This record gives sequence, C-alpha cells and structure tokens, in this order.
Amino acid sequence: MSKIAAFVISFLFISSQAYAFGVKHDFFVTVGPFDASRTEFTYRLTPDSYQVTSTVKTNGFFDTVYPFTATYNTSGHILNNKLITKDYGYTSHSRFNTRTKQVFYDKEGKPLYQISGKNGNNKKREFEAPATPADTFDLQTVLVKLARQYNTVGFCDSKMAVYDGKRRFDVVFKDLGQDELAPDEHSFYQGPAAKCSMHITKLLNEDDDSLWEFSANKPVYFWIAKDEKSGYPFIARISIEDTPLGRLDAYTEQITVEE
Repeated sequence: MSKIAAFVISFLFISSQAYAFGVKHDFFVTVGPFDASRTEFTYRLTPDSYQVTSTVKTNGFFDTVYPFTATYNTSGHILNNKLITKDYGYTSHSRFNTRTKQVFYDKEGKPLYQISGKNGNNKKREFEAPATPADTFDLQTVLVKLARQYNTVGFCDSKMAVYDGKRRFDVVFKDLGQDELAPDEHSFYQGPAAKCSMHITKLLNEDDDSLWEFSANKPVYFWIAKDEKSGYPFIARISIEDTPLGRLDAYTEQITVEE
C-alpha cells in the first residue's frame, strides 16, 4: 500500500529554456490511524535529460506486519521536447522475497523486453507493440512530465496514453484550482498550492503494484507548490480519500533543491 506514495508523488511543453535542477521530497505517509511509511521522491531535469528516483520503506505497525523496502529508478533523454525513457528498474525486499525488474527500450523509448527476478531466479519477457498508440511507456516518466509542464506553464491539466509493456491505459490529470494548505505537524509547508487530481482509466489488469488497483477506482489528489527561493515546483501533499484501511495522506516533511 505504501508503494502508492512512491509514485503518486510526481504534456504541453512549450519552453526550451536552459535549466538543470532537482527536487528531493521526504514524505511522512499515514494510512488511516497508522504511521505507514517514509518515502523519498526525487526528480531531476536538465535541458536534454531527466531522472526520477523513488524509495519506499514501511514504518511502525506496517513495518512489523509487512516489512517492505523498494527503490524505483527511471532515466531518459529529452529530444525535440519529448521525454524518451531509456532505463527503468526496481528492487524490492519484503520479509521473504526479493524482487527485481529491469526494462530495456529501443532508441525511441519503446519497451522491448524485461528481465524480472524473484529471489535470484530470473526470467525474460518480450513485449508486444500496443494495439493503440501510446505517448510514453512508464508511469514515472509521466510524473516528471507533469513536473516539467507545471514548471513551464503553471497548471496540470493533461491526458497521456501509457503502455508499460503489459497494459495500455490513460493517465488523466485535472487542475482543480488554487487551494490553501493548513499547518500540519508532519509538513514544513503551509500556504497556497495548486490542487490537482490523477486518475488512471482503461485499466485492463493488475500486477503486484497496488497503485494500479487504487488509482483505477478513485482519484489521487495532490497539491503542488513552488519553492520560495528557487521557484521550482514540489509536491506539498498527496491524498487518497478511501483505502481499505482508511484515508491515505503523504505530507512533505522537507524538500532539498539541487542546482
């Protein structure tokens, strides 16, 4: 369940301004009454490349009943204002299992095959081309595109067709206007923020990532603010109103801007 926060934390790109920066988020995640997770989410952008890293670790009661840690990495290059994935992989550890996945792409960023492993046993699976065209091929790239869009034009309305080698689905972001975040003991930020929603549609099947089943059925809300010193956007808060264990909230305890 804590994997949701890893990802929901990060299409109209009209600016080619020169910049190179990164923003690291430290999240405090609660689910219902539980202190559930500590999550880090970092995106980095240059004029011709991008990188996204998410690290998740269960905490408290969750760590007792279901200890889980995972790191997800995506990187790619930017060509003619298009983000092209060149590498995606993750490693996760639970009480009894270690899982890995590495996806290999062609020069256009289309997934060719993956090598996945469980406790040292690896298998290769080749991907078929999607029946309908896709704009991008992994969810972390979608999130960094949103950060890039918001940094350029200041809103999050967008829709993107995604094919990850198994599923063809749409990710829809809606701009819900300005909101005011109240003070909270778990967050360093209070004040104005843009409220957005994310919804995944046309979901055909599930795998071992609970992000898909949750965001397919209900929207994920998140609030984007801008760092006062640098002006770069960051995720101030994330919320899913209803999960089997209650409301999920991710509070940004701090950010680190890298320039």
